[in-house]
Amino acid sequence: MGTIVVVYEIDKPVGPRTRPGGAPGEARTVRRVHAAPTAPGTPTATGPRTLCGKDTFAMETDCQKPSEHPEALWYPAQYASAVCRDCDAVMTT
Repeated sequence: MGTIVVVYEIDKPVGPRTRPGGAPGEARTVRRVHAAPTAPGTPTATGPRTLCGKDTFAMETDCQKPSEHPEALWYPAQYASAVCRDCDAVMTT
């Protein structure tokens, strides 16, 4: 498997900031955590689809790259309840 990055499906603003790296005053909630390959030939850009097939266009990329730390969880532990089951199934095989 190539380089994989964590991407977040984000809800619209509703309250206090609840995701890492957000701007002060920004109110977004992580709805689902996905894994996505990087774009071919561009390791700093997310590919067009997650491992479960969702479009990454409106998703936010985390700085975490699971492929760099194969012994650790591929997603941030605080979002364990929001992990996409399909992406997790691909990542754990």
